[in-house]
Amino acid sequence: MDILILSILIIFLMLVYIITHRRNKKALHSFIDEKIKVFQNVFYVAEDIILILSDRNEILFANKSAIEFFSLQKYFKYTTLEIPQVKVKNEWISLDKLIYEHNKTFEKRMHVFSNTSLQLAEVKKEISVNLYFNNTYMDIDHKIPCTIILINDQRKEKEKELLGFRHKLTKLPNQAQAISDMNALYAKLHLDKKRIALVLMNIDNFSTLRSIIGYEQSNIILITFADYLSGLAKEFKFSVYHTVHNNFLLLLSNIDSQKDVLSVIKIIQHELISFYKMEKSNLHLTASVGISIYPDSSKTYNLLDDAYKALAKAEKSGHGCIEIYEPSQGKHEYDELKLYNDIHQALAKNEFEVYYQPIVEAKTQEVVAAEALIRWHHPEHGMITPNIFVPIMEKTGLIVELGQYVLEEVLKQQKRWELFKFKQIEVSINLSLLELETGKFVEHVLAQLDHHQISPKLLKFEITEGSAMISEAQTSKQLLELKRVGIDISLDDFGTGYTSFAYLKKIPANILKIDRSLIIHVVNNEEDQRIVNAMIELGHSLGMKVVVEGIEDKEMYTMILKMDADYIQGYYFSKPLPVFEFQKLLR
Repeated sequence: MDILILSILIIFLMLVYIITHRRNKKALHSFIDEKIKVFQNVFYVAEDIILILSDRNEILFANKSAIEFFSLQKYFKYTTLEIPQVKVKNEWISLDKLIYEHNKTFEKRMHVFSNTSLQLAEVKKEISVNLYFNNTYMDIDHKIPCTIILINDQRKEKEKELLGFRHKLTKLPNQAQAISDMNALYAKLHLDKKRIALVLMNIDNFSTLRSIIGYEQSNIILITFADYLSGLAKEFKFSVYHTVHNNFLLLLSNIDSQKDVLSVIKIIQHELISFYKMEKSNLHLTASVGISIYPDSSKTYNLLDDAYKALAKAEKSGHGCIEIYEPSQGKHEYDELKLYNDIHQALAKNEFEVYYQPIVEAKTQEVVAAEALIRWHHPEHGMITPNIFVPIMEKTGLIVELGQYVLEEVLKQQKRWELFKFKQIEVSINLSLLELETGKFVEHVLAQLDHHQISPKLLKFEITEGSAMISEAQTSKQLLELKRVGIDISLDDFGTGYTSFAYLKKIPANILKIDRSLIIHVVNNEEDQRIVNAMIELGHSLGMKVVVEGIEDKEMYTMILKMDADYIQGYYFSKPLPVFEFQKLLR
C-alpha cells in the first residue's frame, strides 16, 4: 500500500520536470498539468501522511493527513517543518539527521523503519508509526534534491483492533475480550484459592418486546442496561461484557460462596422490574440467568459453556429464573468438547452430507426447488442431527467453514444435474449471521458461482428474520448485492422472531417462508388459520412468493392450498433425502 503511493509520487515528480523542459509543447503541457492535479487530489485524501521536503526542510507538498498530524497552517508551502524525533534502536534522533545519514550516497531505494516511534516537536509523547522515506530530484538536471516521506500512524490501526473487542452497540467489552480476560485470570488461579463465577444474563422475551416498542427503543434499553451494569461493576468489583444480542456476561472473581453471586443478581433483577420508562410507564423487564462457578461446578476450560447450558435451562423454566450449573447436567449422550474436536476432522474426512428436501408448487405438486440440509455421519455415534452440532459450530465460528462446504457441494451437484440433463431447480441454503459478519460472504459466493459456472438463478439463501435484524444495515446491504445478481433471498421462520411487519420492507427478500410452528394446529384452530392466511396475504401484497413449511398430511395441504400459498414443503410430500434418492423425484 505505502510502496504503491511512493511509486505514484515519484511519477508525479517526473511529470513536474517533464513540464519544465517541454513548455513549448502546449498540448502535452496541458495534458500533464491535468494529470498532476489528479495525482495531487489522490495524495491529498490518502490516509497515510505524505510529505515532500526540500534539502532545507521546507515543505513542498503535504496532504490532508500531514496537515492534521503536524498542525500545519493554511499556507504551509515553503515554510520550514518543525522536525520530529524518531526512535531508532532505543535512541532518539531528529528526522532530518536520520534522512541525511541514510542518504549520504543518494541511494535509489526506500528506507523503511517499521514499528518505530515518533515524537513531535511540541508534544512530548511517543506515537507508534511506520516510517518510509527516499530521496529524489525535482528536476532532470539533478540540481534540486527533495525527500519523499510517508508516515503510517499506527494509532488508527490500534483503535480498529480495540473495536474488535467491543460490542458495536453498547461499547462494552465483547465475548472475545471476555475469553481473553478469563484466560489471564485462570493463569493466576494457583495464587488464590477464591472462587470464580460466570453469570450469563438474557433479557426475557426481548424479540417480542422489540416488535412492540420498535428497533430504536429496544436498542436504547440495551445501551441503558449496559451503562447500569458498568456502574454496578465498579461498585461490586466485577467485569461486565455484552456477548451477543440481549445477552450480558458478568465475571466475578475472588468470591467466597454462591451467596455472593446471588446477592448481585437479585439487585440487578430488582432494578429491571422498574428499569425503563416509556411515556411515563415502566416496562416490566425480567432476565433469565445461568451461572457456572469454579471449582464448585465447572472446570476452567468449560466454564463459559456450562454458563450457557445453565442459561438455556433457566429460560425453559420461565421468565426471571436463575439456574446454577451442576455437574450432573453435563451427563448426556455427547461430549461437546469431543464433538468440537471431531467436527474439525469431519470436515476434512467428508463426514458431512447434504440432504435435499423438495419444495413443491402448491397447485400442481410439482417439485420446483429444494432446501439443502446438512447431516453428519459420525463414525462413533452414527447420524447426528443439526440441532446437536450446529449450535457448537455457531459458538466456535466453524459454522462459516460449514456454510462454505454446503455452498460448494450444492454448486457441484447443480453442475452434475446440468451435465446429466436433470431438471434444473433452485436450491436454497440456510445462511448464518456469522457468515455475513465475515465481510467477504458475497465475494465468496460470486467467486464460487463463477468457478462452477452455475447461474445465480439456481441459488437461494434463507435467513431467519431474527438474524436479519440483528445487524440490519450490514445484512440488508449484502443481501441486496446477492439479489442484484439474481440470487433469491428467502425470509425463513417468519412469524417466530421479531414479527414487526415494518422490517419486511427493510430486508431485500422476495420469498416469505412461514414457520412450521404456526402450521401445527392450523386444521383445528381458527385463530391459527386467520394468522397464516393474513401472513400469506401480506407476503403477496409486498410482491413476495410465500412458502409454507411443515405440511404433514392431506388436511393441512388442502387448508393451505385454499389460502393461495405459492409453494409447500413438508413430510406430506417428502422428508429430506440423500441426493441419489432426491434425484428420483427430479426424474
